[in-house]
Amino acid sequence: MKFFGILSAVNSLGMGNLTFEKELYKIEYNSCIQSTFYKKRMIMRTRFGELENMMVKEKAYAKVNLGLDVLRRRPDGYHELKMIMQTVDICDDLTFERKKEPGVLLRIEGADLPADKDNLVCRATALLMEEKRIHEGVSITLKKRIPIAAGMAGGSADAAATMRGLNALFEMGYSTEKLRKLGVKLGADIPYCILGGTMLSEGIGEVLTPLAPPPECCLVVAKPDIDVSTAFVYRNLKADSLPFHPDIDGMARALEAGDLQGITDRMENVLETVTVREYPIIDRIKGRMRELGAENALMSGSGPTVFGIYKDRETAKKAADAIREEKLAGAVFETRFCGGVNA
Repeated sequence: MKFFGILSAVNSLGMGNLTFEKELYKIEYNSCIQSTFYKKRMIMRTRFGELENMMVKEKAYAKVNLGLDVLRRRPDGYHELKMIMQTVDICDDLTFERKKEPGVLLRIEGADLPADKDNLVCRATALLMEEKRIHEGVSITLKKRIPIAAGMAGGSADAAATMRGLNALFEMGYSTEKLRKLGVKLGADIPYCILGGTMLSEGIGEVLTPLAPPPECCLVVAKPDIDVSTAFVYRNLKADSLPFHPDIDGMARALEAGDLQGITDRMENVLETVTVREYPIIDRIKGRMRELGAENALMSGSGPTVFGIYKDRETAKKAADAIREEKLAGAVFETRFCGGVNA
């Protein structure tokens, strides 16, 4: 199915110099496929009249939370977090190309998503183009593979990849630190997604400390056919009376020691106290992954995606096949952990 629509509006950040007026947003829905891991960004240049037409390709990697704790609810309504975030080898592909005409042309493949001013890709574009007072346009193609509303930071990863891509495309000269500071204006996960890798994440998610990567292992990632609202989960979280708090510091030490069992023994997520209660299928998938040989299994973020850690590929493959056959999840990936964008 294909959808074509016209949008005529000023971007939602209220920045009058950059508009999406009379731009065509083209969406194509195709089936999702699993990606391979590419470590380097791709940049290609051609000539188009007097304008150098540069194409930049970026990969937006999903994340899981090896451990997630909520320390308190702040007076401003945000929650103080302490968690360990880890990039996984499931990614969206984005292509950016300069065009003479001002505005944003966004094409989305692989998902039924609005390609309008509220899309995080468009919002990230608006933010950077306004910051640099750039009046040229950009054509963006987004190929979705990361499940939507899954607790894997798919939207944030796309926004982060957009910021990296535009920084290269228009030679903006932003440092990674500056991109992180800009990114937090759009979402708390975006600073992490700009970097990726293994990170201790604190504050609302923007205070990042690099950690040692986990040892080699295999993953099965399963997203059941439900969508979870992050806002709903945090709104219903009893942050002042949680029944447990994950040992995040102990997990950081286990990572440093390369101790896989020390990592899996400490896998906990306090947001399960809300999401699992609402959607018991999450607990069912976790239990089934363990029965199928996982060292442990956990819900990622606010859910509903569950990931299991396996010591070997054969066991992971059998587990993934069983979960597919039993129709416990609509999207099932056999994958692995991977490093950050500069790894």
